[in-house]
This record gives sequence, structure tokens and C-alpha cells, in this order.
Amino acid sequence: MARVKGAMMTRKRRKKVLKLAKGYFGAKSKHFKMAKQAVYKSGNYAYEGRKQKKREFRQLWITRINAGCRANGTNYSTFMNGLKKLGVELNRKMISELYINDPAAFADLVKKAVAAN
Repeated sequence: MARVKGAMMTRKRRKKVLKLAKGYFGAKSKHFKMAKQAVYKSGNYAYEGRKQKKREFRQLWITRINAGCRANGTNYSTFMNGLKKLGVELNRKMISELYINDPAAFADLVKKAVAAN
């Protein structure tokens, strides 16, 4: 049986990594060894960034809701507790959008939530 050489698969693997490293500064986009390290690290950053994005958006929505609550004479925790008691199942994203796009409806929601406490 003939010996199988690995040149084709090696080239394919290296091309894949170098393609991912396209646009990186200096040797990181040209040399396989450096490109491999940079791609690995950037993949880790991207993974962590996807988690941070969710965290930061939730923080933004809570900040907006709190600002709206304070403008209507209450605080965030009292408002959210009131909504829970009322059985309102709006998520924080939708509540913050409501505050931005329809402040009157948000003010009404705050009054109902405060009354439920």
C-alpha cells in the first residue's frame, strides 16, 4: 500500500487559518504560526464578547427603566415588584422601548405597579 502524504490537508488547514487572519496587522496575517495564535485568541474574545453584549444590553434596559420610574415618582425595584404582583410578563427590553416610544403608557403602567405594592 502506498504511503499517504499530508500535504493537501496541511495546505487546506493552513489556508483556512490564514483566511480567518486576513486583515490582521503585520506577520499575524502572513505567518501560519502567528496567525494560528491570533485566530485562536480572537475567537476567545468573540465568544466572550457575545456574552458581554447580552450583559450590557440588559444593563442599558434597566437603566432606562429606572430613569422612567424616577421620572414618575418611584424606583426600579418597586416598579418591577409591582409588575410581578400584577402578573405582567413584559421583558425589560420591551418595557424600556415602551418608555422611549410611549411615555404615557409607561406612566400608566408605573401607576398600576405602584398601586399593586
